[in-house]
Amino acid sequence: MSDAPETVISSGETRTGLVRRARKIDRVLAETYPDAHCELDFDDPFQLLVVTVLSAQTTDKRVNAVRPTLFAAYPDAKAMAAADRATLEGIVGPLGFFRAKTESLLKLSAALVEHHDGQVPPRLDDLVKLPGVGRKTANVVLGNAFGIPGITVDTHFGRLVRRFGWTEETDPVKVEHAIGDLFEKKDWTMLSHHLIWHGRRRCHARNPACGACPVAKWCPAYGEGPTDPVAAAKLVKTEGRA
Repeated sequence: MSDAPETVISSGETRTGLVRRARKIDRVLAETYPDAHCELDFDDPFQLLVVTVLSAQTTDKRVNAVRPTLFAAYPDAKAMAAADRATLEGIVGPLGFFRAKTESLLKLSAALVEHHDGQVPPRLDDLVKLPGVGRKTANVVLGNAFGIPGITVDTHFGRLVRRFGWTEETDPVKVEHAIGDLFEKKDWTMLSHHLIWHGRRRCHARNPACGACPVAKWCPAYGEGPTDPVAAAKLVKTEGRA
């Protein structure tokens, strides 16, 4: 056994202590949200890639509402790449930013046809080269369509890991790497779901439901929201954003 002193991070917590606390929080969140999963509906990797791109600056519920019409008209990349722009704009119109999103879908589908025979590649390096696809979207697709572990750093995930004191990083890529170092790779995808569900249901950006939080005892940000159980319970949502 090494006699080297334990590394102490800026909060005064040891590295070992941080890992143990982080994994304990994840275990409790797994028990709290046993049904946690990707809240975007999809049938295959192409659908998940498209709906994830469409989910920017809107809600999963709204994307799920247009999904049946969208894929009935354009079931694969080849069909979507050849879509009439005005028709496609009409379908994605309810999601906002419809012109930009239509442009993204046309370019994305064309790139899949040109470079990947119309198939979604199961590699991070290939995915992030596609138009409109960043690491967040790529990790959603890898983890949920291909079963390849990935960490999805959306606004909820980033907010929670900073509140939990797991990292002080704000850059999504740095957050991804910092949190990845605290957990086994096999747990990355479900960790993302647990935190995103918790962020949507209890640990809100404003007025987190601290008094109704199952991991309050391990959270250094406890008290940012109401600590009274009755008041906090009123803030708890049974599902994600409407």
